[in-house]
Amino acid sequence: MGLREDLDRFREVGERRRDDLTEFIRYGDLGGSDADSIRVPIKMIDLPEFAYDPRDRGGVGQGDGDTPDVGQPVGEPQPADGDDDGDDDGEPGDEAGDHEYYEMDPEEFAEELDEELGLDLEPKGKEVVEEVEGDFTELTRAGPDSTLDFERLFKKGLKRKLATDFDEEFVREAMRVEGATPDAVFRWCREQNVLVSRAWIDDEWASIPDEERGRWESFEEMAGSVERTTTAERIRQDGIQEVPFRREDERYRHPEVVEETEKNVVVVNIRDVSGSMREGKRELVERTFTPLDWYLTGKYDRAEFVYIAHDAEAWEVDREDFFGIRSGGGTRISSAYELAAEILEERYPWAEWNRYVFAAGDSENSSNDTKENVVPMMESIPANLHAYVETQPGGTAINATHAEEVERAFEDETGVVVTYVSDPADVTDAIYRILSTEDTE
Repeated sequence: MGLREDLDRFREVGERRRDDLTEFIRYGDLGGSDADSIRVPIKMIDLPEFAYDPRDRGGVGQGDGDTPDVGQPVGEPQPADGDDDGDDDGEPGDEAGDHEYYEMDPEEFAEELDEELGLDLEPKGKEVVEEVEGDFTELTRAGPDSTLDFERLFKKGLKRKLATDFDEEFVREAMRVEGATPDAVFRWCREQNVLVSRAWIDDEWASIPDEERGRWESFEEMAGSVERTTTAERIRQDGIQEVPFRREDERYRHPEVVEETEKNVVVVNIRDVSGSMREGKRELVERTFTPLDWYLTGKYDRAEFVYIAHDAEAWEVDREDFFGIRSGGGTRISSAYELAAEILEERYPWAEWNRYVFAAGDSENSSNDTKENVVPMMESIPANLHAYVETQPGGTAINATHAEEVERAFEDETGVVVTYVSDPADVTDAIYRILSTEDTE
């Protein structure tokens, strides 16, 4: 392989590629993105190039005219003019560094995450925003002529034509049987499944000349001698002269009234900010909640977020403060659910909004608060999904029982999920469990 082919191969390997979302969510810098634009790093690879040692000047066995004798001491190697050995401070630069990112909006992020994790969340419309006219699929018995469904009318008439069609010449030959009468011809035609009316036979009876009557000794002889044509053969030969339309077949098309609903969602993010929630735990909360926010923003027409921090008390905060705030107080998780219930009832009626209530912490809670207060509160707050994420780096602590208590209380219920995140590698599994557990009822 030549040098050029080798370089081309390296360029192919080193083509810019976006980090896969799983690795980005687990280990990437989520803080570099915002609510409307997710910045995913692009993988880079350096191409090979020749590098020269600045101390290596001249060829083998050659000097520059000032070569020292053997054993003569020499000074330390110095960088050549214009070269930088990396130790000098140099002048500060005024150009930005070369950082490469792939930017995607929340809609694209949601599509990519669906594909990567195998998710299939279908947002539900809640609030009817307008009624619009859809396709002309509704039929009524009255309406303007311009909306008459002529195709349907023609088909009805054609079916009637085919159902009542018969071979007129064949019936006229039956009238030429010796001793035949209109009654006898009508009865014989019915026996032969010839759908002729008695009135038609009466009208045609007089058209048969007297000298032609008695041409056949019996109906059986006539039928054996005269070839009977089918409806299809007559249509191919003569076409359709007329189609019998009837007023009761008329239908008029009207547009179907379609209710358009806006897919609204409110996400309540609850985080324990008590003294036990140290940096490692806070990072796991951020890595779990941030992609969930992006995903639901991309899935719904309108997404709003509520951020609640709590220790022994709860208060609403901005997103910027949510992941960094820390308190030295104790923990009472029910205080956050009490505040969430008030906010949802006041701002986001269940009839108009899809609701997601996500809580996270290290599972430490005040005595009996989970069983006596949190579980009843979760049962009383209508939501598409309740989730609790336990963040305990290295595993569950002895006194961290909240997640297990919630899991036991709702083990037979849909719409509630508990996940455990002990390191960043667990985050995408937790996200999958949360988004695939939504109550579809």
